[in-house]
Amino acid sequence: MQNFTFPKPLKKGSKIAIISPAGSVEIPQLDKTLRLIKSKGYEPVLGENLYTKYQNGYSYAGTEKQRINDVNWALNDPDISAVWASRGGYGCQHLLQDLKLTEFKKNPKWYIGYSDNTVIQSYLLKKGFASIHGQTVKTSSFGVREESYELIFDILKGKNLAYKINSNPSNRVGEASGILVGGNLALIYALLGTPYSFDFTDKILFIEDIGENFYALDRMIMSLELAGVFKKIKGLIVGGMTNMGKETENKEYEESYDSFTYQLIADRVSKYDFPTVYAFPNGHIYDNRPLIIGSEVKMKVDKKVLVEFH
Repeated sequence: MQNFTFPKPLKKGSKIAIISPAGSVEIPQLDKTLRLIKSKGYEPVLGENLYTKYQNGYSYAGTEKQRINDVNWALNDPDISAVWASRGGYGCQHLLQDLKLTEFKKNPKWYIGYSDNTVIQSYLLKKGFASIHGQTVKTSSFGVREESYELIFDILKGKNLAYKINSNPSNRVGEASGILVGGNLALIYALLGTPYSFDFTDKILFIEDIGENFYALDRMIMSLELAGVFKKIKGLIVGGMTNMGKETENKEYEESYDSFTYQLIADRVSKYDFPTVYAFPNGHIYDNRPLIIGSEVKMKVDKKVLVEFH
């Protein structure tokens, strides 16, 4: 089994780069988490284009050149100990072909984010480095649970994770161990067939998503099926699925865990026998507990669910 590199724990006074690799952000949206970072004894260092706006069919945080410059600075500057994305949205795919890890390889650091950041985390894993699939800086302004951030700081200190959650009717019981891969389903789907796609062999796959029509979600799951992903993995963890389908037709539209979405996925993977967890608290939801992409994971699915990171 391949071992992935975990960055060193942060120390008091460590510098955390704050960057916007995808969508644009407003200053007030980041203030709460920036204060939180300082209160933990770390120093947030703002990327040059953190608050830049560039309209090109979408409100990006700068041109592709501006955004890649910020990402490469944050990853490779030896004074920076961790990199925290301000938000996701769309735009990280633009950067993959120009990412540089020359100095990063000498001094690996945690990259923190989710949603569109899945593609950067997939890139890092291909190069042998673990990352944190957790809250972005912006999302604290939306009322996300404080624990979602506290657990990220635990990881930065070097602590291991272990989650016990309630069972879900769609779960499939069993036990499995493997390296955790995945993130946002739309981005996993977008990377299929590219050099940047995850290696799914003998892995535990995590997926989550937001704002998809049911047929679009089924299309993405079907693409994973046709690509042979479900034949390769040892376990599946399904996180938040929210704002799915049409708001006027879906009674669970605002819920974190959409039962019809889970049934669609369960039907698609019913011919396989790997253990499956649904309603795991990670994704575009208020209770977004961090995961470590590239970590060895043990999952036990029964009347209760245990997911341990090693």
